[in-house]
Amino acid sequence: MSLPDFSTQSQLFSTAGLSGELFAPTDRYRLFAKKVYPVLVRTRSRLEGCYCADNGRAALEPVVMLGVSLLQYLEGVPDRQAAEMLRYHAGWNFALNRQVGDKGFHPTALVYFRQRLLDHDLSTIGFAAVLDALVEAGLVARKNRQRLDSTQMFGRVASMSRLDCVRESLRLALKELEGAVPPEARPVLWIGLWERHVESQIDYRVGSETLARKLAESGADAWQLLAWLRDPARSALAAGAQAQLLARVFAEQFEVQPGGTAPAPREKIVVAASAPAPSSEAREGQDSSVIVPPAGSPTQVQELADPIPSPGTEPPAGADQALAVAPRTTPATLADNAVDVQPQEDQTRTLVRPTIQPRDSKDLASDRVQNPHDPDATYAAKGKGEQKKEHVGYKVQVAETVSEAVLAPGEPTRNFISGIVTHAARESDEEGAEKMELEQRALGLDKPPVQYVDAAYISARKLVEAAAEGRELIGPAPGPSQNNGGRFTSEQFHVTVEQRKAICPVGHENSQCSRLEEAATGLVYYRFEWDTSTCAACPLRSQCIKAEHKHRTLVVGEHHTALQGRRQEQQTKPFKERMRHRNAIEGTQSELVRAHGLRRARYRGLAKARLQNYFSAAACNIKRWLRRTAWDIQNSLDAKLSPATGG
Repeated sequence: MSLPDFSTQSQLFSTAGLSGELFAPTDRYRLFAKKVYPVLVRTRSRLEGCYCADNGRAALEPVVMLGVSLLQYLEGVPDRQAAEMLRYHAGWNFALNRQVGDKGFHPTALVYFRQRLLDHDLSTIGFAAVLDALVEAGLVARKNRQRLDSTQMFGRVASMSRLDCVRESLRLALKELEGAVPPEARPVLWIGLWERHVESQIDYRVGSETLARKLAESGADAWQLLAWLRDPARSALAAGAQAQLLARVFAEQFEVQPGGTAPAPREKIVVAASAPAPSSEAREGQDSSVIVPPAGSPTQVQELADPIPSPGTEPPAGADQALAVAPRTTPATLADNAVDVQPQEDQTRTLVRPTIQPRDSKDLASDRVQNPHDPDATYAAKGKGEQKKEHVGYKVQVAETVSEAVLAPGEPTRNFISGIVTHAARESDEEGAEKMELEQRALGLDKPPVQYVDAAYISARKLVEAAAEGRELIGPAPGPSQNNGGRFTSEQFHVTVEQRKAICPVGHENSQCSRLEEAATGLVYYRFEWDTSTCAACPLRSQCIKAEHKHRTLVVGEHHTALQGRRQEQQTKPFKERMRHRNAIEGTQSELVRAHGLRRARYRGLAKARLQNYFSAAACNIKRWLRRTAWDIQNSLDAKLSPATGG
């Protein structure tokens, strides 16, 4: 798809030639055309890589598409309305240097444009271009003070129970296989699976025991389908997106326990030569293995063994034949004229029958699939009790510059978004802060000399790292554990890890110190102990240790001194005054949520959610930039008029 000729010059009869009364000097569309549009033009060389130079029809101008994408997030409109605005709105045309009457495009063109950005790893192009322009304008420094905080983002999926998730995963896998496997190549178990998971729905008015049984049955169905796909001849089918997703959901939700050997029950193929095709109501509850050959074909009667092989082993001999299917089978009920043939004794085989057991809810991983329509959307919870907030989706880290200058009344903010990271909801804020550091480095920004955060980003290790780099990490340290029955915590002890010394609340010094290191994580701890005789005679013994304990022990991390110093510092007035700079990030998040749709994902998938948030952050920066520019222009106009008015 080749690109059309492109010109940055305003042409005759374009919106740029409209009267200045329509677009005043402080009008945001005029300022967009003056400040932002030239920035977008500079990105065209990179956008050209998304298109083929000599193949297909002429493409839509990518600079215009990028500008429309930013404007739609700036004004909070969907794709369809954005396409209409470009056709009817003079301001949008003026902002994007379009001629009056230029041909518009279908809203789906924006969908394809976003996909091109994703395919060529250009999700950050709009945000990075605007941020670079702010740096050039002197509004953002490469090395600046920042505040950082996270907020939740709901995925574009419905909430699902475990049973819903498994059944929907099965349905999607069956629909995928339906188009790839011809009817004559489908297994006998296909009919039953299709009826149970595609044509039927669960009645949730039944009791919890029935729902638990349905979950186990769905797990068995998933195992059988995956066992059929495990055949090397079906590797291409097993590599399908929905088949892979079903395998993941099954591994997350169920465990396979080996069972004993027993005669394998057989799935009967009962042939009814003239039975009519039954309705779905008539088929309900019937054996899914009953099939009928097409009209005119010879009557066939088969007995198929249970297709379930033992877990972790190759299917037993004859398993492939057990999964074979009579040609072009269709479901039927047991009719009076059906032929029922019993198998011979020598046909009976013995198979190992595993038990498919749903995992206990406590054993489920936090990164498991919550909804097969968006496997990237994970579960997360924040807070406890009435303050607990749960969601399925993503987590968004927002970094903003901090200007300590005092603003005049009515003056727009001097602060801009310097980074936005979208990651899995289950990941911690510390992990998000590390990803933010990598993103800002890719954007050409240095580590902030001062960073204002909340307690979720503070740990002893982070405080020591920041101090070693000459940076300040300003935020309250998390408090010590309070699950010791109200007895003294480490906060009441004065600990100096470097000197291997700890003094208890009474003033007694420890008698022993041991260094401990976890082999798995490499974390280092120090255990301080006091003499038994000292603790026995202590007047505060009941407030320090349990009655059955002989002496007090205290275990702290290797960087406990830094953590203890922060806990003491955060009680001072100067520290509390500095922490006020962090509060404004809450307002920025509210602005992104209310004005630019940050709270809910417009699209499914982590990659598309990232792209959405980059557009949201870029739109927020553009809005602040234009307001700041309009403020400066208005002050200049007022200054020119003041002598004439005698001011």
